[in-house]
Amino acid sequence: MEPEQHSAPAGANDESPPEAAAHDAGESAAPSAEPFQADLIEADLADVEVALARLDAGTYWTDEVTGEALPDALLEARPAARRA
Repeated sequence: MEPEQHSAPAGANDESPPEAAAHDAGESAAPSAEPFQADLIEADLADVEVALARLDAGTYWTDEVTGEALPDALLEARPAARRA
C-alpha cells in the first residue's frame, strides 16, 4: 500500500513572510508618509522662492504689509519670513 499524498494549500510552502505577499499583491503593509513630506518640502521651496524674489526686488528686509524693517533676529531664525 502506498502512502497517501496530500497537497498543501497554495502558498503554504512559500518561505516569504506575509508582508512580502501583501507587497507582491500591490498592497502596502503600512501607509507611506512620502506624500506628506513632499507637501512640506514643496511649501518650503515656495517660501524660499518668494524670499529670493523679495531679495531681488530689494524688499527682503521689510514687512510686506507694513513696510517696516524686519528684525535681523527674525530673519536669522526664519529666513523666509515676510511679516514680523
